Amino acid sequence: MYSPSGAIAQYQQVNNVGQVEDASPHRLILMLMAGALDRLAQARSAIERKDISLKGRMISKATNIIEGLQGSLDRQQSPEYAENLDRLYDYMQRRLLEANLNNDIGLLDEVSELMRTVKSGWEEIEPGRSSTM
Repeated sequence: MYSPSGAIAQYQQVNNVGQVEDASPHRLILMLMAGALDRLAQARSAIERKDISLKGRMISKATNIIEGLQGSLDRQQSPEYAENLDRLYDYMQRRLLEANLNNDIGLLDEVSELMRTVKSGWEEIEPGRSSTM
């Protein structure tokens, strides 16, 4: 569903961490999603404090992470799933642009909720996890 090399490159770019090579591809995607959620929370807080500069930086970082997730999609393994996620990530990025332009906390919350939903689904398919079905 995701390309490991793309996820590693994006995580290193966002966090400047060289030790991600030890993390599984699955874990890297979760780390990126958590990073996006963290940046969105920081952007929300910045809007509340009227720190427009920080808001812009945090939304930009969240957008970059989402672009990285989008670019890491493995379209060969599950084309339909990847296409759906691609459209969702595109939608998130457009909403973040609008949130940035309008200082709209509601749009940040919308994107955060979408990201939490995707992250929750990704956590459910964790490799090595036993199924009760």
